Amino acid sequence: MSANLEPNTPAQTGSYLPLAGKKGLITGIANDKSIAFAVAKAIRALGAEIAITYQNDKTAKYTQPLAEMLGAKLFEKLDVTQPGSLENMIAKCGAEFGQIDFAIHSMAFCHAEDLHGRVIDTTESGFDSAMNISCHSFLRMAKALEPHMAEGGSLITMSYLGAERVVRNYGVMGIIKAALESAVRYMAYDLGPKGIRVFAVSPGPIMTRAASGITNFDKLLESDAAKAPLGRTVTIDEVGALTAFLCTAGSSGMTGQTIYVDAGAHIVA
Repeated sequence: MSANLEPNTPAQTGSYLPLAGKKGLITGIANDKSIAFAVAKAIRALGAEIAITYQNDKTAKYTQPLAEMLGAKLFEKLDVTQPGSLENMIAKCGAEFGQIDFAIHSMAFCHAEDLHGRVIDTTESGFDSAMNISCHSFLRMAKALEPHMAEGGSLITMSYLGAERVVRNYGVMGIIKAALESAVRYMAYDLGPKGIRVFAVSPGPIMTRAASGITNFDKLLESDAAKAPLGRTVTIDEVGALTAFLCTAGSSGMTGQTIYVDAGAHIVA
């Protein structure tokens, strides 16, 4: 494990690390530019133990070194399109950790033609696929995790401003993200009595592997930087730090929100 990623030991800090003794699941790491990787780094730095997933054997060669660097307790394949894959992964986490305190849902998919085309031209199969992978999988994740979160915890997914406003070349994914943000509110209501809090984090545009599929993404970066009150775009580490905070007791009075990490760009017309 890299020294700069290893959390301080209890002997050094006592119980002061905000996530010391906490355990959770992080999905969606594709490479070291992934938002989910920045989230994992921030969570590990706060003292938590983590399980990490990979999508398939092709991506594993990129993600396994990162899992080792982070000291992940589990590194398991997860393909939410395969029946039982998600539930089996969470069962393994439950067996390893017992209590699960947080989970990061950082998964999305949309066919290129549905991303760039008119939403009214989206095929039924394309819409169903995007909704299943990008939204319904979060509901399934929560259902499978619920028995392992008897002491409460945090469920966090990733959204984008395209859920609220039309973003060119974001197509049907904007509709899917709107559904995801609505799901967060309803999940927060359903799970609140059990102390399980639910959030959507909405970063500004960041050049990740997923973002590379959006046409003219470089212009979107420039536009956001120009209008943002802070005069810039954000980094994956800033998104990681905010997401890690939502896993701590410091956010215990919060649930159901979509929280923007975009240098303030979303407030400017």
